[in-house]
Amino acid sequence: MRELIRRTAAMTPDDRDLGVDALRALAILGVMLGHWLVTALVADSGTVRAVSPLGLLPQLTPASWLFQTLAVFFLVGGRMAAKSWSGARARGGTYRRWLAARTARLFRPVVAVLAVWSLVAGALLVAGAGLETVGTLARLALSPLWFLLVFAALTAATPLVARLHPLWPLALVLHIDVIRFGLGGPASLGWVNIAAGWLVPYCLGTAWARDRLRSRATGWGLLLGGAVSTAVLVLWAGYPAAMVGVPGAAISNLNPPTLAAVTFGLAQSGAALLLLGPLRRLLRRPAVRAAVVLMNLSAMTLFLWHQTAMMAVTAIGLLTGGFLPGLHTVPDGAGWVLARLAWLPVFALALLVCWAAFRTYEQGRRGGTQALRPGRPVRSRTVGHV
Repeated sequence: MRELIRRTAAMTPDDRDLGVDALRALAILGVMLGHWLVTALVADSGTVRAVSPLGLLPQLTPASWLFQTLAVFFLVGGRMAAKSWSGARARGGTYRRWLAARTARLFRPVVAVLAVWSLVAGALLVAGAGLETVGTLARLALSPLWFLLVFAALTAATPLVARLHPLWPLALVLHIDVIRFGLGGPASLGWVNIAAGWLVPYCLGTAWARDRLRSRATGWGLLLGGAVSTAVLVLWAGYPAAMVGVPGAAISNLNPPTLAAVTFGLAQSGAALLLLGPLRRLLRRPAVRAAVVLMNLSAMTLFLWHQTAMMAVTAIGLLTGGFLPGLHTVPDGAGWVLARLAWLPVFALALLVCWAAFRTYEQGRRGGTQALRPGRPVRSRTVGHV
């Protein structure tokens, strides 16, 4: 372990802000834990269907406030992309080369996920699984891809949006919601918010890259302003309290993003800025520093395979011949919640297996964690973070 920590430190540039990497690691961890907690696969009469505990246990709604951390990921992504583009221009680089480098690590792991799940879906159909079961599993496994498409589109637009004020996309989200909720406009209009809604924290990130968000007053302003605005929208404007989609609910705050989701993201962005100082101090500990570096090296691999890991454990559990609490049973009480918490380490172990099998698609066979193996010389002080 000491050797791993030493080699990780040797590969990390001295001028890299690992506090920002820590925010991204926390954001990805929040998404994974959130999915593992609020997605239940229930086997019923030979069919596997997805059930949300939030629909049956509304008291779990605060969990969505803690684990729906996508805004932080877009905040950090906007900052890193803007800094990267600024550096590329200073070195005389072209937009095409810059974009290829930024998106390569996003999409290499996608190829592996699509290939594996094409084979799995075909095998399940040949084995006699129903279309509903296969569709449920495939949708869960491939659901992270929508995020990557939006993130890649915003990354590609970085040179255009780097100086866009976050109030402009925020105003667009506000008007879209007024039209579709207040004036009875078409529901399909809400899909504009997929770009506009996530553009708000992304623009905040590009402003952060230009040192516009350095004061603690800005962090507190975003946190308090976003929290109060979200509370007002939930209590008096009819928006749901859950910050993720709940099956059967009239409105989803996430699909597509609503104004409440965006204001909640502003509060999260403010909290992230305020956490940066404590995180930097915590990262003085070599073990914490190494954990953050390693997680960022495989960020996309972990993100893309965490749903598959959960489903693999669920499928293996079915081989026992019975329905295991917290794994195959309907989430209808505190007992299910406690049982599901006990399954989280098992999901993590399955994800570790997926990571070992597919991490090279993200870093390449010669880079990343390969260089951290004992006995391998450290040739560079750079790490391939996105």
